[in-house]
Amino acid sequence: MRDFLLGRDPQDYDVATNARPEQVRQIFGHRQTAAVGASFGVILVRGPGKAGTVEVATFRTEGPYRDGRRPESVAFTTPEEDAQRRDFTINGMFYDPITHDVLDYVGGERDLSTGLVRAIGDPHDRMREDKLRMLRAVRFAAALEFELDPTTAAAIREMAGEIHVVSAERIAQELRRMLVDSQRRRAMELAWQVGLLSQIFPELNPILAAEPAEKSTEAFQRIGQMLHLLEKPSFETALAFLLHVLFTSETSPDQTVKTIDRICRRLRLSNRETEQLSWLLVHQYALADAPRLQPATLKRLLAHPLIRDLLAVSRVERIVTNDDLAPVIFCEEFLQNTPLEEIDPPPLVTGDDLISRGLSPGPQFRNLLTAVRDAQLNGEITTSAAALELVDRLQRDGLGDKP
Repeated sequence: MRDFLLGRDPQDYDVATNARPEQVRQIFGHRQTAAVGASFGVILVRGPGKAGTVEVATFRTEGPYRDGRRPESVAFTTPEEDAQRRDFTINGMFYDPITHDVLDYVGGERDLSTGLVRAIGDPHDRMREDKLRMLRAVRFAAALEFELDPTTAAAIREMAGEIHVVSAERIAQELRRMLVDSQRRRAMELAWQVGLLSQIFPELNPILAAEPAEKSTEAFQRIGQMLHLLEKPSFETALAFLLHVLFTSETSPDQTVKTIDRICRRLRLSNRETEQLSWLLVHQYALADAPRLQPATLKRLLAHPLIRDLLAVSRVERIVTNDDLAPVIFCEEFLQNTPLEEIDPPPLVTGDDLISRGLSPGPQFRNLLTAVRDAQLNGEITTSAAALELVDRLQRDGLGDKP
């Protein structure tokens, strides 16, 4: 209903009805329905063709939320009472497809017209029922470019510490939606202002809560500017901007990886997300000396699948901090003017080649492969024969581990 009134294409449709769950299943048939939430009055109905599934919920009131997520009981009721249990006024309206009337029992139309995200009833009660609503309030306000109702914002600020009741997976999902949205800057600003960001990322507190306060404000303004300048970033790239202030050019790669791993484990992020975020932050300063890097070092960096993301990170950071863009431009031009087969050519020797020569896998085995690869990328050798000669020479110099 909210998107319909705003003139937006809805992402999905939820149906509310006075029909009981068993009646919904009888109407659509058991083969076309799934009683995944029947105890809460929710039935999934499989639509025709590619329509997907539609959630059909019986109007209900809810009992206490002991776990801050699900009610202990429900009772079927009227649409007026059902609206009172929902989260925000802009989400508490119904549309009657027969009469084409908007049923608004909570002032949702008024708040839509004034651009306000306001909890229905007592905001403390709404947040206690589901603590994730604190983050959802921030996301809605940012994505819709609305203001957060002062009373609702005050309740979130008072209860921000209780966000940890919510599962890490649900928190992470809200973060993903906020950070890839065009209003990601506004979302993070609001999350900071109501105290949620410091709860989710306590690592940022020493920086964002720095004294004097002006330094904290400046640091967050820089983060916000960077987030704003990003164009359709991945979640990992946007999150890298949010967290990049945790590390300096003096931070060791091991310490960076350790910190990122701790954050990602806490948020239950996937291995892929963790690896990509770690790579971006480990290498966030790697491009500073790009024109002076050895060809092998530069080519290894530019051949990485995330190099375009890293270049975007570096470009935006340098724009915001008024730093020289020359290293970024150098890399972009190198990528544009250099064939991929020159940047990342097939290796001249492989592990199988070394094994066939009597070498066994191990640290020195890897050292040999790395040395040969560096020589290839530096243009010192161009054939497999030359590569094998280099292997023999390195072995004579003691780099190999031939038994």
